Amino acid sequence: MGSSGPAFLPQEIIRRKRDGGLLAREEIAFFVDGLTRGTVSEGQVAAFAMAVFFRGMERDERVALTLAMRDSGTVLDWPDADGPVLDKHSTGGVGDNVSLMLAPIVAACGGVVPMISGRGLGHTGGTLDKLDAIPGYRSQPDNDLFRKVVKEAGCAVIGQTADLAPADKRFYGIRDVTGTVESIDLITASILSKKLAAGLQGLVLDVKTGSGAFMARHEDARALAQGLVDVANGAGLKTTALLTDMNEPLASAAGNAVEVLNAIEFLTGAHRDARLEEVTLALAAEMLVVGGLAGDTEEGRAKATEALTSGAAAERFARMVVALGGPADLLDEPELHLPQAAVILPVLPEVAGTVSAIDTRGVGVAVVALGGGRTRPEDAIDHSVGFTDLAGIGEQVGPDRPLGLVHARSEADAERAAGALRAAYRSGEGAPAANPVVYERVTEGTA
Repeated sequence: MGSSGPAFLPQEIIRRKRDGGLLAREEIAFFVDGLTRGTVSEGQVAAFAMAVFFRGMERDERVALTLAMRDSGTVLDWPDADGPVLDKHSTGGVGDNVSLMLAPIVAACGGVVPMISGRGLGHTGGTLDKLDAIPGYRSQPDNDLFRKVVKEAGCAVIGQTADLAPADKRFYGIRDVTGTVESIDLITASILSKKLAAGLQGLVLDVKTGSGAFMARHEDARALAQGLVDVANGAGLKTTALLTDMNEPLASAAGNAVEVLNAIEFLTGAHRDARLEEVTLALAAEMLVVGGLAGDTEEGRAKATEALTSGAAAERFARMVVALGGPADLLDEPELHLPQAAVILPVLPEVAGTVSAIDTRGVGVAVVALGGGRTRPEDAIDHSVGFTDLAGIGEQVGPDRPLGLVHARSEADAERAAGALRAAYRSGEGAPAANPVVYERVTEGTA
């Protein structure tokens, strides 16, 4: 809102929300405009986020915040797309590298996937940070290159460009370091503003629940899923959600380069973690149904499986990597290109037996402490560090089967991370009941 608009004051808007009041669309638009132009300070943004965190927003406020953040920059369209323009978003977890496989799978099935991804948030890894582990990969191209790559490869997984939802980009970094990540209202606006700005025709949401999710409780995760689906459909974007499990790392790797390697092994068939495969194929099937490329999820899953097993998805991924500046032989020789840690240490359990529970958030925090995430927005990331070969719930661990391997910059870092990983695992006698991988499907207006 320009200088001719109402004379709103940021501190008054913060105070009104702090006291539990409802904000008008114009007030929200004013605050987001100030956030975009830098006339609202970082302290004011943090205070606003905390006020929303504690007081919440009504549906109309959420829609207004989402649309104002969408309209803070360019809104793309895809007039030359030769298929439905589709995307997926995950609310974040540990070992969640699904996007790296899902985008090329759906592209190989006829979808057009301009996937705008984020950096790590809190204890969770970010798709953009993972892609930055690939040498030469331009994770934040300009819109012309973005369009070119989508046309050539059918998909492009990138970060927010400077002119796509720039208000969210600033807000995202401040939330990460001010304890306001878990707000349903702010998560909704953050996710959907980017997706709406990308000019999508269909969206599928992967909403996590469990010990490694921002919404650890099932009922909170479901409320987030319902809110996202309702706001997105209310804004004209056909959207459904899957509620999926994050009581253990999704992939057997957690970090950046190590998750890229895991994704490459998944695409090429060298190794596929069972739970990761289940979530990836379920989301792919849902995206194909939302986009009209499959009549039901059974048909969608069959098409996605064929794209994966035939190598068509791997070929799309390779094409995308090259088009964005990455190495042409990444899939054939990933170890030549991905950064590797100086120290790799097996982590033996304190008690041998069957893994009964994992503090998955603790695993993610350990990756951040290794240097694989940020404690301040300006922090650099060490893409080589993390964990691999992580044991899952129900798996036997002991002298011959470590909890995992820690990849670290130094012996001291490795020892600290090993202690953190041991603290995150519980093991004993008897196999626990397995958690479902996909709990339920959420659609607009479902109870």
